[in-house]
Amino acid sequence: MGLLIVYAFVQALADAQQAQVLSTLSRGIGITLMVTATAFTGASLLGLLLALGTLSRFTVIRQFVRFYVELIRGIPIIVLLLYIAFAGVPLLVEGWNWLAGHLGLGEVRTRDVSLLWRAVAALILAYSAFLAEVFRAGIVSIAPGQVEAAKALGLTGWQRFRLVIAPQALRVVLPPFGNDFIAMLKDSSLVSVLGVTDITQLGKVAAAGNFRYFETYNLVALIYLSMTVTLSVALRQLEHRLRWRDKPGSGEAQGGQI
Repeated sequence: MGLLIVYAFVQALADAQQAQVLSTLSRGIGITLMVTATAFTGASLLGLLLALGTLSRFTVIRQFVRFYVELIRGIPIIVLLLYIAFAGVPLLVEGWNWLAGHLGLGEVRTRDVSLLWRAVAALILAYSAFLAEVFRAGIVSIAPGQVEAAKALGLTGWQRFRLVIAPQALRVVLPPFGNDFIAMLKDSSLVSVLGVTDITQLGKVAAAGNFRYFETYNLVALIYLSMTVTLSVALRQLEHRLRWRDKPGSGEAQGGQI
């Protein structure tokens, strides 16, 4: 697969017009990666909090978090993106301005909130619901006896999570977590509907100018494919290293038994 991708790029660079399109599309790679990294980091943090909420001993918190997760998972991402961009943010700005008027703070205009950050916020909300289920599955996979043993040793709740639950849950959640990261990279192309100049938006602009839709969108797909394949290979290598480290005969495993 890697050789085919390299060959396709070489063929594209050999054609002057395709090389120009590829140069245009390359300007959107930074935006795409920034949106993906920022949104996925925010979604991971919020998803972890939601996962802990679903396991809370308080019924009200559990039910509220479950309602949120099911609600967000049931809405298409593009619908959520448009809702946050054109309904949610203006509503929040209006609420802030009402509060600011009573507290003597500065007001904010809706147009001051860039479409880029509206898109990032929508992706954070959308993927937090999916990642919450991933984290919850990893946490509940830990044997209850290990948690009870940690309690018997006098570890606090945070210490139990950091030293006992999180290291073991990481091995369980890594494959779906990595898959969601790759999915986020692909779904970041949805920000183009708001005019954000990512790879997809630049591809639309380039195709509208040169009328070579087939070649242009082939290059758009090729760039996304090269990034997702690279991430897939890196994640497989990471999973392999974690499995090797856990084998009884590995150096790390032997060192942990001394």
